[in-house]
Amino acid sequence: MTKQYKISGMTCSGCKATVERKLNELRGVQATVNLETATATIEQDGKYSLPDLQKQLATAGGAYQIHDLHTTVITKDKEQQPSPSGRYICPMLCEGDHKVYHEQGRCPVCNMFLVPIETIDQHTHANHHHEKKSPPAENAGKYYCPMMCEGDKVYDQPGSCPICGMNLEKIPALTLRTEYSCPMHPEVKQNHPGNCPICGMNLVGNTLEEEEDTTYKNLRRMFWISFALTLPLFIIAMGDMLPGKIISQVIPPAVNPYIQLILTLPVVFYTCWMFFRLAWTSFKTWNLNMFSLIGLGAGAAFIYSLVALFFPSIFPDELLGQHGEPPLYFESVSVILTLVLLGQLMEAKAHSRTNSAMKELIKLAPAEAIRVQGSNEERIAVSDIAVGDTLRVRAGDKIPIDGKIIEGSSSIDESMITGEPIPVEKEVDSPVIGGTINGNHTFLMQAEHVGNQTLLAQIIQLVNDASRSQAPIQKLTDKISRVFVPVVMIIAFVTFLTWYFSGIDNKLAFALSNMLAVLIVACPCALGLATPMSVMVGIGKGAKNGILIKNAEALENLQKVDTLIVDKTGTLTQGRPSVSEIWPNEQNVLTKKDILQIAASVNKTSSHPLAQAMMNSAKEQNLQLLDLINFENIPGKGVSGQIHHMQVLLGTEKLISEHHVELPKDLSTKITQAQKQGNSISILAVDKKYAGLLTIIDQVKQSSKEAIEHIQDQGITVHMFTGDNPNTAQVVAKKTGIEFVKASMMPADKLQAIKKLQQEGKIVAMAGDGINDAPALTQANVGIAMGNGTDIAMQSAQITLIKGDLLGIEKAIMLSHKMMRNVKQNLLFAFLYNIIGIPIAAGILYSSFGILMSPMIAAAAMSLSSVSVILNSLKLNGSKL
Repeated sequence: MTKQYKISGMTCSGCKATVERKLNELRGVQATVNLETATATIEQDGKYSLPDLQKQLATAGGAYQIHDLHTTVITKDKEQQPSPSGRYICPMLCEGDHKVYHEQGRCPVCNMFLVPIETIDQHTHANHHHEKKSPPAENAGKYYCPMMCEGDKVYDQPGSCPICGMNLEKIPALTLRTEYSCPMHPEVKQNHPGNCPICGMNLVGNTLEEEEDTTYKNLRRMFWISFALTLPLFIIAMGDMLPGKIISQVIPPAVNPYIQLILTLPVVFYTCWMFFRLAWTSFKTWNLNMFSLIGLGAGAAFIYSLVALFFPSIFPDELLGQHGEPPLYFESVSVILTLVLLGQLMEAKAHSRTNSAMKELIKLAPAEAIRVQGSNEERIAVSDIAVGDTLRVRAGDKIPIDGKIIEGSSSIDESMITGEPIPVEKEVDSPVIGGTINGNHTFLMQAEHVGNQTLLAQIIQLVNDASRSQAPIQKLTDKISRVFVPVVMIIAFVTFLTWYFSGIDNKLAFALSNMLAVLIVACPCALGLATPMSVMVGIGKGAKNGILIKNAEALENLQKVDTLIVDKTGTLTQGRPSVSEIWPNEQNVLTKKDILQIAASVNKTSSHPLAQAMMNSAKEQNLQLLDLINFENIPGKGVSGQIHHMQVLLGTEKLISEHHVELPKDLSTKITQAQKQGNSISILAVDKKYAGLLTIIDQVKQSSKEAIEHIQDQGITVHMFTGDNPNTAQVVAKKTGIEFVKASMMPADKLQAIKKLQQEGKIVAMAGDGINDAPALTQANVGIAMGNGTDIAMQSAQITLIKGDLLGIEKAIMLSHKMMRNVKQNLLFAFLYNIIGIPIAAGILYSSFGILMSPMIAAAAMSLSSVSVILNSLKLNGSKL
């Protein structure tokens, strides 16, 4: 028997793991917890009731509550309880309170079973509204934890979350902020258009840049300070291991330790002090992680080194070096902390790029609009537009807000929404979208959605929410830390007790020294190098192969990907229309070149993408454009003009028929066949006689089919998501061998479809190039942008293919597998050192062989493990992609 429950109190992936673990501790229970939907699917034989499950969760020590959602019992994928009213709804209300279905089935968003609408009570509604989401936009400029550890709590200053240690993220504004000032009198400033009260000039709008998020900037500064101190420290501390003892010849051995201390102090107490705070928090909350291990090991090594430097006499002779001094580990402390700081810097850089993408999206909206009231027109800020206002949109302007046309018509460039380069013809009552670009005609529109309700604002919010909803990858080292840290602490404590009650001389000194030695040996020097070294070499290898990788998480996730989503325009295709075929009238003397020359000439003053395609084709064939007069653009139909003695007409079949041009009888069949192949059609008539036909298409890239085949051979399922029409989408899918196709998709549709795949357990990569792909690129486990696409797409994605070629994805997947294999090898080296070193440091060999962990052995072993990690990481450079 399988049943679903609501789980409240979960705030992060750690909570999810805890709840799942506790439930599965019950005999005969198989539980799967979903953090995004805050639900648990529990399979059992009916032995445990709801109070029993709650009692078990109480042992987790958290504020976790399990609630009965009144979902029906599911046996072999069948619902047993029908709805009396015949209406069903998703128990998670994924599509809101009002979306109901009249048949049983699964929710198209979260894939949960639909339940009778009668079972959704107020308690369910309340829980639904408390699901994790980004803080509201009115908190723009404040900071919050992306894991929502403290719910909607926000902070005025940047910093780290006191619960999970993640960097606090800035809440972005969803609309453009503009300040108006006089060019002659800069002191005159206001937040709306108008005239200067001094000279009467129109005030000029200036976009106010949002204050720069200082987290990445501060971490970068801290890292370079740490690096500048750690490099000479490492050389000074380890240089004497080289033949000739070069360092001792320059720096006296008595002075050397104090120089190491001076170089270490700023790293510990300034640039990396935050890691000790995070470690302290992890121990207080017993949420052990990599920071726990770093704080414990680095702190023990630093304290041990201080005691060894200032009180060397308390150490037994067995723990002294060849010159009679105890070991120092200042360089290990600095190296570990600096490498951890590098990882934090890379994470902050990834977040800053997402913020940059949102800033670029905000800039797509115009700052002001022209409001029409009767016979009066006035300039107003877009933020002052109210629902129902009448606005004038001039030729070439950006549409200020979402609404509909109430007078006039025009062609609108909606590529930022659909990704398709060909403008859409709009008439009265046609909807228009804020941020899209008007063509060559002026029209009046009525505002219907303003502020955060516009489609552009919703796209920005989708990008923001998607970037925050992804928890940081739980690295292998973090998982091991939950077990490794308490084990090390237990071993250290047992070591102290064993030596203290051993009855030997200097028992307290031996007990303290060996306990600290265990903690120092556990200090993850090689462990700290294991992942960053492989990542840095892997990122460099990718860059040499045209693959720009922003962070390690992207590479780590890529080797797990089982589903690839690809956009059509600009990803599978060239992203720009081109002339594919020219059919002259067989009864006419004009050749293909003549037809192309005339078509390009009549289009030379047009900005339409089809016109550009003809001019580009003429240029490639070195055809000279002819002189044109009496040019006329006919919205939605085509163009006309006079070339020398010829009256030229070029456009749709409807335009040609309106001018009473007789077309061949078989032409309709040719046109239908061409359109089925995804072509746009332009018919040419000269002096009211049919002259020829041009077909224009966005050509599929030559490498797309090969790339898709190679990716599918690796067991990855490929889907095409596109804003284009179904016919064109199917044509491209057939040419590239893609089986799963979804067309006519808006940005939110792509994002929801990816969410649904993820909720089904898929690891999804998304490849796209347009503004409309930004939310989906951010939501995907791995976002891949084409290098020939928009800046917003590249900023939203984690990986950029410089050549804009899908073959780069195959190389990136191969690099991912090799890098993760390399990381695991490095971790093996690191933990082998700990497994061997910790028992020796505890003194296991002392009773039999009289061996303790001497400074020479400890230094050599630590260095050897680190060198092994570095050399193994460098092997990546020689691998083939």
